[in-house]
Amino acid sequence: MDFWDLIHTRASIRSYDPHRPVEEDVLHRILEAGRLAPSAANRQPWRFVVVHSPEKLALLRHAYAKDWFYDAPQVLVVVGDKNEAWRRLQDGYSSLETDVAIAMTFMILAAANEGVATCWIAAFQPEVVREVLGLSPHEEVYALTPLGYPRPDYPGPGPKKRKDLKDVVRFV
Repeated sequence: MDFWDLIHTRASIRSYDPHRPVEEDVLHRILEAGRLAPSAANRQPWRFVVVHSPEKLALLRHAYAKDWFYDAPQVLVVVGDKNEAWRRLQDGYSSLETDVAIAMTFMILAAANEGVATCWIAAFQPEVVREVLGLSPHEEVYALTPLGYPRPDYPGPGPKKRKDLKDVVRFV
């Protein structure tokens, strides 16, 4: 897919076919996009957890109680490691959230390029996710996204509603 077509057509999908998981080769290409994402000082302070077993999915779904989330055949969880993140000496700023956001963005764009639906979720219960995944104290969950294909009867996303470029850009 052309990059600009990808940028214009990628959307958050909230309708998943529970009977059509993402094929392993497609999933690996999506994860590879995250692995190749840039990070501050090339620290790569992330872990990508693909939840696909029915048992773990059932537990993870308690972290975000939306009906459409229950239909996704896989869920990608992006975890950042606080011990691995770059910190700015002047004020202690940690690049962790920025780094994992870049990796997540690369993966959702790669997924869209493969025809795989995603929906970036931040409004989840972190303690539920931590417990399900057995994370250590220095690991932080930053985002979830279902991975799957839209239901066959999904009408598609509507047009994007974005501010005009003149409203978000300033030249100085």
